[in-house]
Amino acid sequence: MESFRYAFNGIRILFKNTPNALLELIVAGIAILLGFLLKITGIEWIEICVLIGLVFGLEAVNTAIETLSDFTCKNEFHPDIKKVKDLTAGAVLIAAIVSVVVGIIIFLPKIINLF
Repeated sequence: MESFRYAFNGIRILFKNTPNALLELIVAGIAILLGFLLKITGIEWIEICVLIGLVFGLEAVNTAIETLSDFTCKNEFHPDIKKVKDLTAGAVLIAAIVSVVVGIIIFLPKIINLF
């Protein structure tokens, strides 16, 4: 039970300290709302849920690596640490872009069919 408490605290820290996570939460909420309104299929729900989890998971890993890197380097610039931080930020961006593309593939035809 204690490990769950730590994990939920990690999620709280993510949303409290990471502005991008709040933006991603808003976008995820919009995707979920659209899913209900447009009656997406079960497979489409799975795709949306997996991508939401992937983006949040990568954002948490990115935040953890940035925090540890800053602590280790005492907030001093180090080119190798910059590479690591840029790579993890890039991983989040890739997942976010893929999520947007999948969202367009799922939702755009349904929105067009409304008109």
